[in-house]
Amino acid sequence: MSALSDQLVTFAILAYLVAMISHAVEYALGNARKVPAAAPARELVGVGAGGPGGTVEEPATPAPTRPHRSAARAALAGRIAAWITVLAAALHLGAVVTRGIAAERMPWGNMYEFVLTVTWIGAAAWLAVLWKQPSLRRLGLFLTLVMVLLLAFAELKLYVQVVPLMPALQSYWFIIHVSTIIFASGIFLLGVVPAVAYLMRSGWEQGKRSFPYTLARRLPAAAGLERLTFTLHAFAFPIFTFAVIAGAIWAEAAWGRAWGWDPKETWAFISWVVYAGYLHARATPSVKRNVATWIAVVGFLTMLMNLFGVNFFFTGLHSYAGVN
Repeated sequence: MSALSDQLVTFAILAYLVAMISHAVEYALGNARKVPAAAPARELVGVGAGGPGGTVEEPATPAPTRPHRSAARAALAGRIAAWITVLAAALHLGAVVTRGIAAERMPWGNMYEFVLTVTWIGAAAWLAVLWKQPSLRRLGLFLTLVMVLLLAFAELKLYVQVVPLMPALQSYWFIIHVSTIIFASGIFLLGVVPAVAYLMRSGWEQGKRSFPYTLARRLPAAAGLERLTFTLHAFAFPIFTFAVIAGAIWAEAAWGRAWGWDPKETWAFISWVVYAGYLHARATPSVKRNVATWIAVVGFLTMLMNLFGVNFFFTGLHSYAGVN
């Protein structure tokens, strides 16, 4: 089962990569304009008594327009990309499940398994968003790029063999605390994609034509991206709050104290404060939308610090990275 999980991860990465390429094709061809169909010939219409000067050229009726071929190809590439993303997510889920079967526990015991599950939550949430709002499909280019990068990094730098769960983690609170952290993290992972896209698109709509704003000329309207950013963060934040509280209860039961400013606890608190600041700023009319969105981006950077920086550079009671 462990070997099967490894193979499924590889196939999932390849599928996400193919989906990303298909999205790139859609993105490249997506703004094709409509071109006129073959125009009818102009007609000579008789005027007066006829004769050499008795006819005038009647303007032809404007020709109907038809979609440019490249626009149809772009739509096809986008649909193919969406279905390949579904396939990639299915392979990804298979990798998570078989990893858990091989370990005979929930597959969240180390950084590799954590990243594997968080990225699947992000991909599944994206497919749910896409099902509800197909007009946002071009965001798939950036989402699949994130999937490829994180999964490839996990395979190359974080991979460890299946091992039993550490005794300190063998508790029902492991399932409660870690599952909610993973779920919230996966939604935050998805939420940062429209957040960054919004910052680029709003700049483009304001007339900025330098990099990276040029990347956003074919993205959905900035207002829709900003609403999606807020919706995802507003959904994930209460779950993240519960996860932090559950972790404190577990710490009280396991270590005799609910909070000890362990590095991971500290950065979880920092992330909570930043995301709370984003939601507060978003609800404050005097705060500009792009300022609030930047706070959301900073929040995700603190999540990355908590996941990678703390495990690589700090030692604490939460040092369960499993990376050699």
